[in-house]
Amino acid sequence: MNDPKPAPTATRRWNGRFNKALVIENPSEVLDRELISQGFEVQRLKDAPSNDELVRILKEGQHHLLFKRSAVEVDERVLAASTNLAAVMLCCIGDDSVDKQAAARHGVLVMNDPVSNGRSVAELVIGEIISLSRRVFDSVIEMNESVWRKNSTARYEILGKTIGIIGLGNIGRQVAQLSRALGMDVVFYDSAPIPREVGLAMGYRACDSVRDVFAQADFVTVHVSASDIHGASNRDLFNYETFKHWASRPTSSPRIFINLARGFVVAPDDLRRAIQDGFVSYAMTDVFPDEPRASDTKAWVNPYQGEPRVFATPHIGAATLEAQPRIGRYMARTTELFNRYGMIRDCVFRPRAKIEFEAPEGQHILAVVHTDKRGTKKAVDDAIYEAGASNVRSAHVDFPEHHIAYDVSVLDRPLSEHQTEALVQMAQRITGDADAIRWLRTFAAE
Repeated sequence: MNDPKPAPTATRRWNGRFNKALVIENPSEVLDRELISQGFEVQRLKDAPSNDELVRILKEGQHHLLFKRSAVEVDERVLAASTNLAAVMLCCIGDDSVDKQAAARHGVLVMNDPVSNGRSVAELVIGEIISLSRRVFDSVIEMNESVWRKNSTARYEILGKTIGIIGLGNIGRQVAQLSRALGMDVVFYDSAPIPREVGLAMGYRACDSVRDVFAQADFVTVHVSASDIHGASNRDLFNYETFKHWASRPTSSPRIFINLARGFVVAPDDLRRAIQDGFVSYAMTDVFPDEPRASDTKAWVNPYQGEPRVFATPHIGAATLEAQPRIGRYMARTTELFNRYGMIRDCVFRPRAKIEFEAPEGQHILAVVHTDKRGTKKAVDDAIYEAGASNVRSAHVDFPEHHIAYDVSVLDRPLSEHQTEALVQMAQRITGDADAIRWLRTFAAE
């Protein structure tokens, strides 16, 4: 039996700038200060609220923007709670805490920060590679029990070793650069053509598959998104059979696996089995398939508990005093561009999607999130024409996986409420879709 089609959602509309922000999960307070300087009323909640609490607060506050990190799930109920909600602003890289299909249905944009935490994560990877190669953690544990075991067994230098990088995005490239500076060879795999070309231009050796990386590398570190360039999930990207490809490496290879990307790229049972069967010597993970909220850490169980060769940290890859303020400033700037000009950057509906231009002061902007059905863009253009306005400049980006598009037009005169209503009705009539226009905003460039 097919699931019923979601009921049509009312078109969200605004005239003017956004000015109400809800901040949760404790991003840097630099964010609040920057938003307040932009004229926002900022409500900050301590830690991570439950979904019921978040729904209640959004419903009461009718906030325009929600700022969060990676713990709280944003689902259909959360997105519907504030009919004023225009965007979810992620103060992190990971976007898998947001139901993107539901966000697209409501016309709620989702933007993240894919750059600001790169150095912090890359440094942690290098620190873990060195620590695991020298079996530092083993020695610390032994010394805490007054066991003095000085030997060179399974302790390695990293000079001349090969690091395999899965995902050559912003973080993967920084890991590669640091590794090369330490005298390591770099091999990589990335399914996207542009990162692959960048890696080749940098002199790194490209692999044809994830398994090929294991066959060539002494260390494998993961830096992938929740899904690949084609929209396919990276869940279970690694399994027991993948790790078995390390068997082709010499016995002198450290065979160390590091995951600071997504917890669900590998099933804990598969990694534990690969370690127990000798294919993986050590592993380090900062992420887990299920992670606790700040309020329920006591109920959480580490899925690698009891396996002494898997070392775990509580998702601290970006948790530095340098990275968090950078993220706050970056997301504040993303907000300013969105609010003042209708620009978007780093929209997660498509990797690194953006619209960049500045409208001259005094001109008027029409921003529309609409379905990608044939005729919708024509309805927007025809409505502008029939209103007697001239389109001075426009930009458009499609999100085909989510069946929506974002359109921004700079006009020489504003559209009235009657004219924007005519736009909505025209789009509905042409497409036969009551949800053809998801949201619509008119405002003056400042």
